[in-house]
Amino acid sequence: MIVAGDQQLLKQINRMALVRQLSGEPGLSRAALAETVGLTKSTVSLLVRELLDEGWLTETDIRATGALGRRATPLQLDGERLALLGADLGIGMARIVATNLLGEVLAEQELPYLDVTDTSGCIGLLAQGLVELSTGGALQGRTVLGVGVGLHGVVDDATGVLHYAPHLGWRNVDVASQLRAHFEDTPLAELPLFIQNEANVAALAELEFSGQIGTDPLIYLSIGYGVGAGIIVNGRLLTGLYGFAGEVGHTILQQGGPPCSCGRRGCADALIGLQALLDEVYGKLPQSTPEQLEQLFTEAEAGDAHAARAVAAAGRNLGVLLNNLWVAFDPMCIVVGGAALRLGERFIGPGRDVLHDCASATGLPAPTIRTPHFGHNAIAIGGAAMARHYLMRPFTEQGPARRGGAHKLGELPPALAAGMLAWT
Repeated sequence: MIVAGDQQLLKQINRMALVRQLSGEPGLSRAALAETVGLTKSTVSLLVRELLDEGWLTETDIRATGALGRRATPLQLDGERLALLGADLGIGMARIVATNLLGEVLAEQELPYLDVTDTSGCIGLLAQGLVELSTGGALQGRTVLGVGVGLHGVVDDATGVLHYAPHLGWRNVDVASQLRAHFEDTPLAELPLFIQNEANVAALAELEFSGQIGTDPLIYLSIGYGVGAGIIVNGRLLTGLYGFAGEVGHTILQQGGPPCSCGRRGCADALIGLQALLDEVYGKLPQSTPEQLEQLFTEAEAGDAHAARAVAAAGRNLGVLLNNLWVAFDPMCIVVGGAALRLGERFIGPGRDVLHDCASATGLPAPTIRTPHFGHNAIAIGGAAMARHYLMRPFTEQGPARRGGAHKLGELPPALAAGMLAWT
């Protein structure tokens, strides 16, 4: 027996199935949607009417098809009436953006921290910026649907707790609870809140907003002070049993290699990350500074011999990691992002060469290696993409960090699991 709550969930699943179809294939008519998604024409007409009224969809001029009867009206996502908020709770500052449903940036802002050791102050600054953005002129007349936040460290996405951010020095910070406390009595109070590791978030930006079809599986490899990855398989973010999948910075690339912050040796972090490069070029210091990082970029670009050797060695180790990711996930595309992109081809070139040498040995084509579509805003825009991703997939597991309840496909009642698109 299907109870009323089940029917409401099934209706929302069907609604978002239409939205997802149009996000990947804009311009379909109601009849084409019904055929593609597998719903009756009457159901699609009813759901489309609701989605048009709410601002999810818009329709363009009637298109002549040459067939008898009513001419087709193309449908597409509406970029004018709804908005999404995204944030990057970064190392030295936070970045926030507002986008429309298509990922087009409506407003953006940088929020430098006053004291990076003051976790409550940094999170409060982020919350205040998001609230002000949501009520600012750039979003006037729009409805905000949700908020997504990317964190630089090990995140439990089910609870919104940042367990460890080594380059911030933060441990066991309940980011979700603090944000919700700041959102009380504001327009963001009841909105869905989504929190993830920054590499996962940036991967979702590439999935949802890049406009590219056929790049799944996709891996976003984020290389900053440390190394992490976001992995997309079958249109879903692969987070693992406890949400820690993609921590590739602690895969061992060199047995007995340099020590890593995790206590082991030869990890990707210790061979590829910018902190490892700084240690190699300038010697180990208690804490590196942004000025040192800029100096590294400058010296590498100028061809300084010591910096060039260190960058090239890190690039070759990058190639080993790229090969390992390739054989583990067989992706169509690996996007290399993060602050290390400032090193350019001096860094990525050796990595690409190692990967292609590995591919030549197997006789198989290597995956495409490219840079992100969204530059320095990749994580903040990814936060907005994450909100869209989960809102458009109401059957995907959503933990307590996300308002709206949790649903796994395997946990749905049998009648729902067997006929998810049968609502009429």
